[in-house]
Amino acid sequence: MTDSPALPQVCVCYLMRTSPAGDRQVLLGRKKKGLGLGNIVGLGGKLEPGETATDAAVREIEEESGLVVAASALVPMGVLTYLFPHRTAWSQVSNVFTVTEWSGTPRESDELNPVWFDVATLPVDEMWDDARHWLPGVLAGTPVTETFTFAADLASVSSRG
Repeated sequence: MTDSPALPQVCVCYLMRTSPAGDRQVLLGRKKKGLGLGNIVGLGGKLEPGETATDAAVREIEEESGLVVAASALVPMGVLTYLFPHRTAWSQVSNVFTVTEWSGTPRESDELNPVWFDVATLPVDEMWDDARHWLPGVLAGTPVTETFTFAADLASVSSRG
């Protein structure tokens, strides 16, 4: 699935809906702890031992938002490799999903407070620096496979490819 099997595997899922006004929206939240503290992020996290990316996405969505998603509803949208040469422990491979079907109402968790954002005005300036390069495409249905290398400030993308 990836050229870097030794890197930790994570998942991220973007729940999408159409608002009552007809706008396309995505569920995001500001990270309250851990890697990416303070950033607006999608729902997701680390795969547990023996867990598939799909199973992890289902579990993480429920833990972080209270929403219940069927594994069969997840749409795999690609794989992102994140390299942090100045803090290698942060390097990881992220399995990206979207989903448009779930049950429940989003609720705050100890990880984040989920909020609906209009896709047309994504808060990319408050997200990880790589998001501006690929997230709009994924939300429009374009799969992604890319590697992002972060600079010494651990926040800026220094190269991609």
